[in-house]
Amino acid sequence: MAAGIARSRPDTLDGDGLVVGIVRARWNGELVNRLVDGARRATHFAGATAVETTAPGSFELPFAAQTLALTGTVDALVVVGAVIRGETTHYELVSEGCADGIMRVQLDTGIPIGFGVLTVENEIQGLARSEAEGGHNVGEEATLAAIEMAIQRRDA
Repeated sequence: MAAGIARSRPDTLDGDGLVVGIVRARWNGELVNRLVDGARRATHFAGATAVETTAPGSFELPFAAQTLALTGTVDALVVVGAVIRGETTHYELVSEGCADGIMRVQLDTGIPIGFGVLTVENEIQGLARSEAEGGHNVGEEATLAAIEMAIQRRDA
């Protein structure tokens, strides 16, 4: 088991039979690719199956997540993206819109969603939160959280 996964969840996370939708933003692709790698690792670790779809940016993630959730083909979702602060209020609008939208989709559909969207001041902070296997990776952590909630829902 990877060190990053070990510190995040117990060894007994059994996602066998679950399908996890990984919904990724294309904007800030280098960071997002690293988060997706983490999401894939976590899905594999838990024994779940992954399906993937994309959205242009983090602001569009809630709609893409809702579209996938409404297909009835996924047990959990994880959204991954990266919003880096700039010189205008655009950062706040995108970050808050994304987070609020994801929460709404999760509650409206009953499909658990792991929030793997980085909201950082700069690229260095993003790199620190999207490390390779064994390091801190928000995509990995968010996926494990979504799988844990899907197991709770399945076993309820």
